[in-house]
Parts: sequence; structure tokens; C-alpha cells
Amino acid sequence: MTTLEILTIPDTRLKHKSTVVESFDQNLKNTINDMFETLYASGNGIGLAAPQVGIKKRIVVIDIKEEDASNPIAFVNPRIIEFSEEKFINEEGCLSVPEYFAEVERSKQVKVEWYNDDGKKKSATFNGLMSICIQHEIDHLDGILFIDHLSKLKRKLAIEKLRKIKKKNKADE
Repeated sequence: MTTLEILTIPDTRLKHKSTVVESFDQNLKNTINDMFETLYASGNGIGLAAPQVGIKKRIVVIDIKEEDASNPIAFVNPRIIEFSEEKFINEEGCLSVPEYFAEVERSKQVKVEWYNDDGKKKSATFNGLMSICIQHEIDHLDGILFIDHLSKLKRKLAIEKLRKIKKKNKADE
């Protein structure tokens, strides 16, 4: 397995729409394994979408650890087929927007269809943190970042903060 580079804003590849996965082969399984390896290596992520590592495919990996037990799930070609009318606001962060957090409104519950890495069709309804995470990651597949849900001012502040962090990190090297 390989740890991949996580792209950060303002990298334009994060804004591209992903293409549908058509081959459920060993290459797909390797990509998913590399994405999990990258997610775990991040130290603090719970989800990762393929565009965040420069892969323009509709692949998402999520591991919301429950009671310190790993619970990895890979979504290939996921799509939300139903959003609850009930919304809630939660603080979100993103591996592609490091060290920045903001409150985002999302549907409290979503019904999702996807394929596993063997090409078997699945569907489930998710609530709570899993609902937030899958909405956030599917946004990535469509070239949308969580900061795109914010006001122009807050989005600008996020980008400026990241530029300062990058500048400081280069100065420390």
C-alpha cells in the first residue's frame, strides 16, 4: 500500500468533477487500499474522496471509528438518492483545507446508493456523523469543498489562513 499526497486548496484539481468507475478490478481495490492508507496516515481524517489525492474517480473511503474500533467502508460511484428535510448545523473540517473549521448546514439523514469494490450494489440510510461525512465526501466528487457552503467572506478567510500556514511551513523548512 502507498500513502498518497493529499491536495490542498487552492489546487484546481479539487474543483474537477469525478468520472464514474466502470472497472471493478484489482486496480480499483489497490486504489481503495491506498486511499485508506492515506486516510489513516493523516492522523485525524474520517473520510477521503479520490479527488483529494488527485484521482478523478467517484470513490470515497470512510472510517468513523466507534469505541476505538475501526469500521472502514468504501463507496464506489456513490449518490445520494434522498435527503431528509430536517437539517442540522455541525462544525466541519477537511484534509484539503487543513487547520480550518466552520459550521455547515447539512441534511440530518441521507439515503445513499453505491457499489462496493466487487461491483455489488448497496444502499443504506445514514444519520449523524456518517450523514455529514458522506455528504461532505460526495461533494468532493462534484468539485465542491465544504468552504463553498460558506459566505464569500468566510471562504476568503479560510483561503488566507491556509496561505499563511503554507508560507510559515516553507519558512520553517
